[in-house]
Amino acid sequence: MDQINSSLPSDFIRDIIEDDLKTNKHQGRVATRFPPEPNGYLHIGHAKSVCLNFGIAAQYGTTCNLRMDDTDPSGESMEYVDSIIRDVKWLGFDWNDRLYYASDYYEKLYRYALQLIKEGKAFVCSLSADEIREYRGTFTKPGKESPYCNRSVEENLDLFERMRAGEFEEGTHVLRAKIDMTSPNITMRDPVIYRIKKESHYRTGDRWCIYPMYDFTHCLSDSIERITHSICTLEFENNRPLYDWFLDELKVKYHPQQIEFARLNLSFTVLSKRILIELVERGIVSGWDDPQMPTLAGMRRRGFTSEAIRDFCERIGVARNDNLVDMALLENCVREDLNERAPRVMAVLNPLRVVIDNYPEGQVEEFDCPYHPKNTEMGSRKVPFSKVLYIEQEDFQETPLKKFYRLSIGREVRLRYGYLIKCVSVVKDPDTAEVIEVHCTYDPETRSGFAPDGRKVKATIHWVSAVHSVPAEVRLYDRLFRVANPLEEGSDYKEYLNPKSLETLRSCRLEPSLLADAASGSRFQFERLGYFCVDTVDSSDKIVFNRTVTLRDSWAKIANKR
Repeated sequence: MDQINSSLPSDFIRDIIEDDLKTNKHQGRVATRFPPEPNGYLHIGHAKSVCLNFGIAAQYGTTCNLRMDDTDPSGESMEYVDSIIRDVKWLGFDWNDRLYYASDYYEKLYRYALQLIKEGKAFVCSLSADEIREYRGTFTKPGKESPYCNRSVEENLDLFERMRAGEFEEGTHVLRAKIDMTSPNITMRDPVIYRIKKESHYRTGDRWCIYPMYDFTHCLSDSIERITHSICTLEFENNRPLYDWFLDELKVKYHPQQIEFARLNLSFTVLSKRILIELVERGIVSGWDDPQMPTLAGMRRRGFTSEAIRDFCERIGVARNDNLVDMALLENCVREDLNERAPRVMAVLNPLRVVIDNYPEGQVEEFDCPYHPKNTEMGSRKVPFSKVLYIEQEDFQETPLKKFYRLSIGREVRLRYGYLIKCVSVVKDPDTAEVIEVHCTYDPETRSGFAPDGRKVKATIHWVSAVHSVPAEVRLYDRLFRVANPLEEGSDYKEYLNPKSLETLRSCRLEPSLLADAASGSRFQFERLGYFCVDTVDSSDKIVFNRTVTLRDSWAKIANKR
């Protein structure tokens, strides 16, 4: 596991914890938890919560539990549980033996519900879902009591037990808390505690046909686990009175404190689980681990590092108010991390054949090339050089535009780590007139990359030896959406999908060195092109690289043109 930084900066949540420790509010204890619902993969927004909860535990030398809040059998599965466990571990955190499931507490939760019924604080309601919404009222209009709210304790107990026994169909009855239908907080207007769902649960099977609602389950699960600070996002702020009401009315021994912070909103993507599920189910992306997705699985497959994501979460900090964080910050964190660790290699993504006319036929040389310009501990590799090379198509222009200093007819350039070459002629496709081959001469006195007579060249380009290079497929990933906030642009987010979020190049050529047998997930800097990693899914029969990030923020130029 990665070493976690326990000396994190302060924020308002840590200030609350510090005050609680001073006043001995929780008997000097600090205990947090990360409680995802296993109905999808974790995304970068979850990473913020993971880093916060586990980071606080590391900082105060205490515990953070991992708990699956699995109260809804619809859509929950072991696949999602396994992915959550995998992602939290990948981020660098460990919960030791404290992996819990809300479904483990179903019997306790049921008994808590019986306690509320016996005390006259919960009742079985037979209104339909639409009628419950109608009775609830609005922000400006108070609600009205259900005609079933005054059922006797005995009748409520009987109906609730029969609900559990499976006597009733879905939607016929629910269990509701009896609080205040005139409360200005709509959440407190006799909320539903249990509903009938005749679906098999991925852990409990068919043992239950009634399932507790999140608001009822969450606070009691926190209490059962003796959590002190229940940290959640701002959308649960209005639910805090209900969180406290359940704990107070049930007179539990441990009453955690709910604290809300701003969720992460990231530009040029979406973090709504509903929409992410839709992207997967509609085939807009290839799956939850598609490198276009903001899921941790997708980012890992794309080549993001856990260190970069933790750095990003630390930089954005913990705020009280929602804001939109620029994707460029995340990309820059990844770029800075990979700049230190990624070996440099040469790859040609759009090959143009170059023949060096005066280079001896059959001769092969090797150039000693460092893996990193500053980190000498990475060592170096031998890169073969021969008569026929590949360069990038964009590094040649037959009729050069203004300020184009790379290869063109009559112009000399430097080959990275190698000779100076000059273009003397071209070969064109007879049908399209497209340049398909460039002929050059080289100066054998310039093996160092510099001319003995002191003449200068204005450009250095990368290359690979045609006969020695390795074929590969390279996928150029970019931002999933072409606008910063697609959910606010219009009614249909799909209109703002970026058509260039994935470009697949199948004729790429790589230098042999490490790339011929690169391990799955290995990360490299392709010189002049960006950071890339070996795809972890599709690289068994062929070499497939995914672009992680470009060398620079190319979107800044796009934004400036708008």
